[in-house]
Amino acid sequence: MNTPPTGLYAHLPWCVRKCPYCDFNSHPLRTALPETGYVNALLADLARDQERFGRRAFDTVYFGGGTPSLFSPSALGTVIAATGGAGEVTMEANPGAVEHGDFPAYRRAGVTRISIGAQSFEPSQLARLGRIHDPADTRRVVGDVAGAGFDSFNIDLIHGLPGQSEAAALADLECAIGLAPPHISWYQLTIEPKTEFARRPPKGLPSGDKAAAIEEAGVALLADHGYHRYEVSAYARDGHQCAHNVNYWRFGDYFGIGAGAHGKITSKEGVVRTTKPRQPRLYLAGNFGEAVDVPRGELPAEFLMNALRLTDGVEETLFTARTGASLRTIADVWEELAGWGLLRRDRLALTPKGYRQLDGVVARFL
Repeated sequence: MNTPPTGLYAHLPWCVRKCPYCDFNSHPLRTALPETGYVNALLADLARDQERFGRRAFDTVYFGGGTPSLFSPSALGTVIAATGGAGEVTMEANPGAVEHGDFPAYRRAGVTRISIGAQSFEPSQLARLGRIHDPADTRRVVGDVAGAGFDSFNIDLIHGLPGQSEAAALADLECAIGLAPPHISWYQLTIEPKTEFARRPPKGLPSGDKAAAIEEAGVALLADHGYHRYEVSAYARDGHQCAHNVNYWRFGDYFGIGAGAHGKITSKEGVVRTTKPRQPRLYLAGNFGEAVDVPRGELPAEFLMNALRLTDGVEETLFTARTGASLRTIADVWEELAGWGLLRRDRLALTPKGYRQLDGVVARFL
């Protein structure tokens, strides 16, 4: 297997308050942020993985959370300096969260892209989602990010909210479009296990047909404003796709550092998955998790679970390059689904009809 491009994901697990829909490894900050200790742990974790896997430089870096903007620009700059100078460095930021520095300072520290967790522009929906900001906070942050000279930034938005009509969902989307972000992530609310919403489901969630109608109308609205859908929930203007996430979907490699982070590394022997402990106290104590070999027989399905999320799919040669397997291993199922008009025959990609049935198509390869 060829060595793919390599990204670095750094997880910063603290937030001001846990949202009821969130299933990420996030922890409400109840005491002072252990910034210095955690950054030192990230650097030690990174150095260990670099030594173990022989990778020194990274194509992209992504600070996710939690709320990474709770960390100071100098703290993130220290981690960025240890990565060898990645071309794209993304930081998630939540409107309303206490920030230790302004956006020009994050930019000077090496951050090149900001992802803003707006989620909605309707105050009542923000309250239902447990968000600590209001629409004015989002508009302020977007203005600050654009004013700081970031060429690329993203707005995160959720649809399919409790009691949300199609008109309301599109109004939300129009608010985001009106702020002219180069990238919009627009995804449907899902009720994940072990979340507050799973324990106490919100009332009035749209039916499957209604949610599909909202999505169809939103995709058309985004296209009308120059946003190309390149993945299930990702829309970008030309030149503004998130390179870090594209590397995930093309089954590239990535180091995962931080509490609860996961990684995937290719070697001559195969593919290794790394997992780090979810509890920050264990991570701060120097427990940096384990690495497990992925059985070769599982790689084709894992590859397709990622690659088929891309609207244009991937080139056929990438399958063998990333999995070490021949296309013959999936040929029978592929031909059957292509005969049903769900998959293309010239490329590893779904047809528009198949894209609407993504989960069912992928399940056929498991």
